[in-house]
Amino acid sequence: MSMQEHFVLLANYNQWMNTKVYEAAGQLDAAALAQDRGAYFGSILGTLNHILVADIIWLKRFATHPSCGEVLSEVTKLPDPIGLDQCLFADLEALTAQRVWLDRTITDWVDRLDDADMSHVLNYHNVKRVPGQRRFSSLVLHFFNHQTHHRGQVSTLLSQAGVDLGVTDLLALIPDQDQA
Repeated sequence: MSMQEHFVLLANYNQWMNTKVYEAAGQLDAAALAQDRGAYFGSILGTLNHILVADIIWLKRFATHPSCGEVLSEVTKLPDPIGLDQCLFADLEALTAQRVWLDRTITDWVDRLDDADMSHVLNYHNVKRVPGQRRFSSLVLHFFNHQTHHRGQVSTLLSQAGVDLGVTDLLALIPDQDQA
C-alpha cells in the first residue's frame, strides 16, 4: 500500500468518524453541547470548532503545495481563523454543514495526491508566525492525527454526557485480505 493510499484510508476514516461524532452530538441540546466540561477547548462544541479551525489552517498551508492549489482553492477563500479556540459556528447545524463540505474537500484533495507529492518540503508559518519546513507527508500525517486526537476527546465528552459513539477504531475500515 502506497503512502497516498494510506492517506485515502485516513481521509475516509476522518469522514466516517466525523459523521458519527456529529450524529451523536445531535442527540444533545444546545446547552449540553456548549456546556464547559473541563476539556482543553471547554465544550463539545468548542472542541468540534477547534478541529475545524485547525483543518482550515492546515488545508490553507497545504494549498501552497504545487499540486494542491486547485483542489483546495475554495478553502483558501475562507477567512483565516483568528485563534485555535475560535468559535466559527455557535450552532451544530451550521457547524455540521461546514464539516461535511470540508470532509468532501479533504477526500477529493487526498484522492489527487500521488507519491511524488509526499517528498515535497512545505514551507509555512505556524499560528505564532514561527517558520517551519517539513516533509509534506509528515505534515499530512500530523493533520489526520490531530483530528483523531481531538475526536477522541469529543468521544469522551459525549460518553460523559450519556451518548455512546459506538465503534471508533480505524480497523473497522480496513478490509480483510484474502490469503491465497
